Amino acid sequence: MAYPKLTTKPGALDTAAAIRAGELKPTEAVDAAIVRIEELDVHVNALAVGDFERAIATAHQMDKQTPRADQPLFGVPMTVKESFDVAGLPTTYGYADCADHVATEDSEVVSRLKAAGAIIVGKTNVPEDLTDWQSFNPVYGRTNNPHDHARSAGGSSGGSAAAVASGMVACEFGTDIGSSIRVPAHFCGVWGHRTTWGVVSKRGHQSPRSEVLQHDGALSVAGPFARNADDLAALLRITASHPLAETGKPLSQCRVLAILEHPISRPDSSVREPMEAAIAALESAGVAVACTSDLVPDLAEQHANYLRLMNTSMARGAPNREGKRASATDWFEMLDRQAQNQRAWAALFAEFDFVLAPPAPVLAIPHLEGSLFKGTFEIDGEQVNGATGLAWSGLATYPDLPATVVPIGASEVGGSTLPCGMQVIGPRYADLDCIAAAKAIDEIVNG
Repeated sequence: MAYPKLTTKPGALDTAAAIRAGELKPTEAVDAAIVRIEELDVHVNALAVGDFERAIATAHQMDKQTPRADQPLFGVPMTVKESFDVAGLPTTYGYADCADHVATEDSEVVSRLKAAGAIIVGKTNVPEDLTDWQSFNPVYGRTNNPHDHARSAGGSSGGSAAAVASGMVACEFGTDIGSSIRVPAHFCGVWGHRTTWGVVSKRGHQSPRSEVLQHDGALSVAGPFARNADDLAALLRITASHPLAETGKPLSQCRVLAILEHPISRPDSSVREPMEAAIAALESAGVAVACTSDLVPDLAEQHANYLRLMNTSMARGAPNREGKRASATDWFEMLDRQAQNQRAWAALFAEFDFVLAPPAPVLAIPHLEGSLFKGTFEIDGEQVNGATGLAWSGLATYPDLPATVVPIGASEVGGSTLPCGMQVIGPRYADLDCIAAAKAIDEIVNG
């Protein structure tokens, strides 16, 4: 089943091209985005805080300017995740006690986007502390999935994906440590890219409860959302702090491994069936797809090590449930295990170009009152611990691999047609190759 598209509005590069051609003014682009937000966000609540007055003022200034070659997003209205600092706007992480915390300078990502000509019209909603596959908090309330308002848009970049999917804006920027880009893209039916760790700076993305500049920590990355591959690649090039190589190897010449089984988490049929249909379409198009390999690391062991490293990093070594604080020795041992896992994946990518996998074991979940990771979701009629879904997150996160989510289809669940995505995972720093492969997959699967 084809994945449902909620908008036919042009993407970021198409909008910029219309402005360059004189067919559209920046003020017209911004005004149209604000109108769409005011109309659609009543039901979705993707926007946490708007910045309409400054956006309109910036657009008026741009109306008088000629786009430069280094401004590929000239005049394009967009939003960013609430957790990115934008000077003059609150950064709360959804904490009620931080509702009055206002950033004094732009994050690195926002600075680069503005330099490329983008106009920030606001910031989008997140779960409290950025730690759920739902986006609700006591400051801004709950974001609904634009395909079914009774379901989650994902998290922690749920507002990001909802804004792009519904057509409020053409593109967005989020972050990912536990699939916080990949799951919202999957739940909402848009493109999302988890970058290789360190490729995109996270300066200006830290908890407002911290009074000191925090280290980036392990595993967490920033990455873009869009409704097509070309926009996604452009956003990555604009924000990347390191040069990224491209092989240009056609998908038809690539060897691909599909991972649909995980010892910790089995996909629901609503996810498995679109995945299997997409793989069959690739094989019919002549793409070599293997479904097993002895080179795949021990995924149960990888998952356990991922959870330990992620939890320790996010808590900054604070005592765990047993009251034990991580020591420096503990930390280096965790990094040693991660390095061993990275070598195992490097060996796999010496044989395969890409790995295909579900972004999550389920499609968009119904709203829950508490955290999904402390609750359950349904897998083919059985209630399963929600935290097990992180197994598909850690597949790319733990070894620091790039992963692009591309919409591949949809399934009927509970009377709703819900989109389904696929992770296209590649070797470290092969970010642009992942996006290119996802684009080729889209052309085969979606036509």
